[in-house]
Amino acid sequence: MKYNKLASPVLKWVGGKRQLLPEIRKYIPKNISTYYEPFVGGGAVLFDIQPKKAIVNDVNSELINLYQVVKDDVEGLIKDLENHKEKNTADYFYEVRAWDRDNAIYSSLTEVQRASRVHYLNKTCYNGLFRVNLAGQFNSPYGRYKNPNIVNEITLRAVSKFFNEGNVEFRNGDFEDAVKGIRKGAFVYFDPPYDPVSDSANFTGYAKGGFNRDEQIRLKNLCDKLNARGVKFLLSNSATDFILDLYKDYKIEIIKAKRAINSNGNARGEVDEVLVRNYE
Repeated sequence: MKYNKLASPVLKWVGGKRQLLPEIRKYIPKNISTYYEPFVGGGAVLFDIQPKKAIVNDVNSELINLYQVVKDDVEGLIKDLENHKEKNTADYFYEVRAWDRDNAIYSSLTEVQRASRVHYLNKTCYNGLFRVNLAGQFNSPYGRYKNPNIVNEITLRAVSKFFNEGNVEFRNGDFEDAVKGIRKGAFVYFDPPYDPVSDSANFTGYAKGGFNRDEQIRLKNLCDKLNARGVKFLLSNSATDFILDLYKDYKIEIIKAKRAINSNGNARGEVDEVLVRNYE
């Protein structure tokens, strides 16, 4: 399979890994039978390494539906996105955003229309912040961008090609279920919602339910099980005392990342993050 330089994230994503790719790349094993990513999000690492076989998962069903549509019917998606293209207004944005609040409207949407809606909202909402409320409804505000790239045909087609040639399978469930059936020789990259460095930094709204410290501990226990079976894993998280202590038995690299989702502009800047792994 030829490396496709045009295959890159189709969505803007909070905590996306694009800027950390040079660091992450250093630790990706050379020979991987199957690549697993249980919290795929925007998929920056997946598109960067483009494995020959991958099983990727996310708890966010709208995200996984979008990826499945990109794989199965990218031309249908591009055609439907054209319907949104000329309507970059606040009124239209809030009308489309409200579709998931009316079951009669939402249940009548095809998978392509659902994918198109999410793609449009992501390109036009504030900061590309994919956020839902407790009912699972998209609730990011309008972004007021002059020329958002609503129909990014080149990227969508390149990603579709990679998904099909790269034997990428999608799952939509819990992170533990995402690695069921994993075998030695596979490799797992975990990019969970981060442990908050402060109360104001606690962003877990990309799927209803959130991700608290009990979940972080459950993830660490899964890492222990993978380690016991000889499966290599790499994990990203924030460098809080809690995370540093939780993974103290593994190799930890502290790296600097620029983060910009804090509502206080003065609080944006470089923060310490960790890369945790169980191999040389």
